[in-house]
Amino acid sequence: MSDSGKAPSFDRPRLVVKKILAKLQREGDGAVVRRGIGRSELKNLDPFLMLDDFSVTPPAGFPDHPHRGFETVTYMLQGGVTHQDFAGHKGTIRTGDVQWMTAGRGIIHSEMPAGEGTSNGLQLWINLSSRDKMIEPSYQELPSHEIARVEEDGVEVRVIAGESMGVQSPVYTRTPTMYLDFTLKPGNEVHQNIPGSWNSFVYIIEGEGVFGIPNSSPVAAHHVLVLGPGDSVSVWNRSSSKLRFVLIGGQPLNEPVVQHGPFVMNTQAEINMTIDDYHYAKNGFEMARSWRSQ
Repeated sequence: MSDSGKAPSFDRPRLVVKKILAKLQREGDGAVVRRGIGRSELKNLDPFLMLDDFSVTPPAGFPDHPHRGFETVTYMLQGGVTHQDFAGHKGTIRTGDVQWMTAGRGIIHSEMPAGEGTSNGLQLWINLSSRDKMIEPSYQELPSHEIARVEEDGVEVRVIAGESMGVQSPVYTRTPTMYLDFTLKPGNEVHQNIPGSWNSFVYIIEGEGVFGIPNSSPVAAHHVLVLGPGDSVSVWNRSSSKLRFVLIGGQPLNEPVVQHGPFVMNTQAEINMTIDDYHYAKNGFEMARSWRSQ
């Protein structure tokens, strides 16, 4: 970290190779999302399948729906979401909390706003390798106070997954992943290492920043910035307001991706089998016929 304006020496700094504005669209039952990944301009970024910046106000939400073959990571920015699934798992995540759900061979769940007012958060879909797609579903849940937070030289980071500023997250990532929430005060900068073989991107939550090289143009909130090859990224906040963004990276799986809505497998035959399993309530979806969220 430094506020001197001079970036530390990295062998291969990552530059922004693509910029996408996450535009508003309707999802679920009356919910609104800004989808940055999983749209025509950026169908996926191996191993990432989707990124939504979601906003829900009662009675809108995401009622009962299935998943198979990947993980969902829900990070609450404001308000709360109550989730329940057909295996009896139920709880509420609130501002700053994270739920890391491994859908594996199959899960049906609901995600509905908790309390009055608007709830806002990020949901990231991370693909699972072929060997992990049919594992048993599981959860890792981190309340806000258990997420490591470091502040230094006008830069704050919350380490949801991976490592930053000497702090390691306890989250186990089947698909190796980093997920860092940075806030930069005006006039400050950050330089973060990223494993060279990983794909990575930034999503700007608030404010505007300069990414990649010092003389690039500032980019405003609600943009996804895909980073090119390299071993690090540099970010500068030259505005008069705070800059908040998430930096997310992961080891690419380099496997075929065949997606049918909430089902992500490697072949069309596996998708056909998944649809059959869901329809006939078998192979992980046994409770599909009888379960309804409360």
